[in-house]
Amino acid sequence: MADPDLDFTTGDAGASSTYPMQCSALRKNGHVLLKGRPCRIVEMSTSKTGKHGHAKVHLVGIDIFTGKKYEDICPSTHNMDVPNVKKTELQLIGISEGYLSLMSENGHVRDDIRLPEGDLGKEIEIRFSAGEDVMVSILSAMEEEAVVSIKPMGK
Repeated sequence: MADPDLDFTTGDAGASSTYPMQCSALRKNGHVLLKGRPCRIVEMSTSKTGKHGHAKVHLVGIDIFTGKKYEDICPSTHNMDVPNVKKTELQLIGISEGYLSLMSENGHVRDDIRLPEGDLGKEIEIRFSAGEDVMVSILSAMEEEAVVSIKPMGK
């Protein structure tokens, strides 16, 4: 008899958005999950082993999407989750209602990326209205995406 709770209609490959890594193997400028947020490690220090227990690693990270600072302390032998971070570059072809129209190299168009706030968003609007051809770098991790940088297209 078929179990109604089991639903196999989606074709998800089951690729995880994170993978485990031993805390002592993490490096500065690498990525790690702090308080459930994908962060870039900006500071790392290891304390000596005490009378009982392990050396502890003190991590300071900046959220790659919000810029918020997070800290955590973890025994060096324990595993921490590292987000799968992917960077893609797409050509800017339009801006409408706060969203960017972007085209990949294979001609696929995306309209679901929000125009970033602050100086980066202003720079994108200024360059686009000036008629410049620009490439936008998008960072994606843990089912979140954000524009992180902009550069002129190479001719």
